[in-house]
Amino acid sequence: MGVQGLTGFVEERGVFFTELRVRDTKLVIDGSSLYHRLCFAPDADFRRGGDYGAFAAAVRDFFGILRSCRVAPFVVLDGGRGAEDRKLPTLRGRAAEQLRAAHGLSRGAGGCLAPLLTREAFVQALGRLGVPFVQCFAEADREIAALANSWGCPVLSLDSDFCVFDLAGGYCPLSHFQWESVRAGDGPRGCYVPARCFSVDRFCRHFGRLKKSLLPLFAVMNGNDYMDLAALEPFFSKVRLTRGCAAGKGGKHLRLQGLLNWLSQFAEPTEAVENVLKYLKKHQREEIRELLCTSMEDYAPSDVSLEDFFQKGRYESEAARKADVPQWVLDALAKGKLAPFIINALILRSTILRVQVENMQRPSAHSASLPIRQVIYGLLLRASQNTEAASPSKQTHELPVVCEFDRCQKTIKKTFVPAASLPTDFSDDRFPLDKLMEMSTSCRQMLLLETLGVKMSFLESIPSHLQLPVAVTCYWIRCSEPKVKLHQLKALLLMIVAGELHRINDDPGTTFIFMSFFIFNLYPTVLCAEDDSIAYNEFLKWKEKKLQNNDFDLDAAHSFCQWQCCLQMGLYLNQLLCTPLCEPDLSSRLYTGTLVHRLYQELKSTPSVENLFILSPKTTQLYLVLLNTVES
Repeated sequence: MGVQGLTGFVEERGVFFTELRVRDTKLVIDGSSLYHRLCFAPDADFRRGGDYGAFAAAVRDFFGILRSCRVAPFVVLDGGRGAEDRKLPTLRGRAAEQLRAAHGLSRGAGGCLAPLLTREAFVQALGRLGVPFVQCFAEADREIAALANSWGCPVLSLDSDFCVFDLAGGYCPLSHFQWESVRAGDGPRGCYVPARCFSVDRFCRHFGRLKKSLLPLFAVMNGNDYMDLAALEPFFSKVRLTRGCAAGKGGKHLRLQGLLNWLSQFAEPTEAVENVLKYLKKHQREEIRELLCTSMEDYAPSDVSLEDFFQKGRYESEAARKADVPQWVLDALAKGKLAPFIINALILRSTILRVQVENMQRPSAHSASLPIRQVIYGLLLRASQNTEAASPSKQTHELPVVCEFDRCQKTIKKTFVPAASLPTDFSDDRFPLDKLMEMSTSCRQMLLLETLGVKMSFLESIPSHLQLPVAVTCYWIRCSEPKVKLHQLKALLLMIVAGELHRINDDPGTTFIFMSFFIFNLYPTVLCAEDDSIAYNEFLKWKEKKLQNNDFDLDAAHSFCQWQCCLQMGLYLNQLLCTPLCEPDLSSRLYTGTLVHRLYQELKSTPSVENLFILSPKTTQLYLVLLNTVES
């Protein structure tokens, strides 16, 4: 959510802020705002699919600073689109904006675009750091405001809607939260993060007698993520809005200022709404009244108690109950063990597939993962399918369909995708969605691996935390179009091995089991640590060398985008099946876009790069095992 133009308006003036030293406090953090802020670092590369290890390091540094200032963070993430799906037009508009950004980046223009798996990497990083977090059923703003007010602490976000909520501890914009400039405090209280806090009281005083209770109506009338402004154009064309003392230079924000001044004459929202309706035609008034009142409810107190969740671990939501979401699905969503994609497919039968920097002349990179998504849809919607089968006539053999919004050339289009017909065990009425966890692990693992086209016997020589990425890589080779080139495959596997080498050098205490006892018999463990350190230092020296050919290969980028799409849906299917395979850790450099593109370029001209880790026998052995497994 966000109020159109409000951030720019309050930033220009500055008089609505107070200085704040953030320390010794709880802090409720808007997770979506934070991970976008950290992702869009000045030196980030947005063309090559993301460097998740560097992103995870930024997340770790951020929460390390909070810990040093004795700040207790609680992160709240948005969930799905909500059962009413009122935000769909706004989300489609954002998808179109992201598509334009991706197209520009693919042609060498500037711009920012969050890599595909940023959210997943963020959730994993929070888990590893032990930061308390929750993923809401739908939009999180109301729940963030309610939690912060129950504790009397600030909200940290980049969402101008928090200028509208009456927050006891105030709203700290991330743009004014100087966590990289932490300062030593005077006296015993210690260090603090310098910040600025928006004051709703100062804001209202600036417009004379403006009541805080009128701010939700202001947000709705000025335009937010839920309100179609076209419905109010007759009002704005007829009413006289005075700018007052808040007018800015060059006539910016004129309507916003005029609306605030106009609202300041009313005592409460109902009176103001009645005066708005006077400017509309009689046959429109009831519809607009209902639209305004419904939209203002988005700023009303939430019925969800996140305080209870953080104390007891159970997420209760009336909206989720009405949508008939199984409790285990709701709990898994709240704990970040299921993605919003899953809840949208389940209750809306609709999903939005995020665009990447890919070849816009080819079919969407998400096309490669379509069969995986169809199995996900089959698992989620088979209960409905069984219900329909009890009805007479043609519905018996029809499969449920899901509406997908995805890129087609340079536009966002919707297509209707049928769910997959599942094996007999999963179509059985004994195991509907709410009892999926009761099915044996072997059955759930079998469906996952059959979907990816891999047998468990092929993965037994692979470390458990790499089994899913390797299975996904096998699937990628089989399903990608155009076909994966050998240099692309080798670059991807070398990147994975480099991530493993970085992981054990970054954390020497990490158990690092590459494969079977055979490797350890072949290469004595007493030499492993020294070999790894030498190989890692040589790898760092290689990275520091200037790349002779740093051209951006769009077709290679498209292929690596397809791999990320397959990995994303492989992760989602594995989560929905209650993780029959270990979940790979994105934050440990499983995918590093700048590195895989460099390896691909160098392999084309210098095949000896394949021996990059030759000084570490077990690392070299891991690469060969991965390559042989995938090629077989």
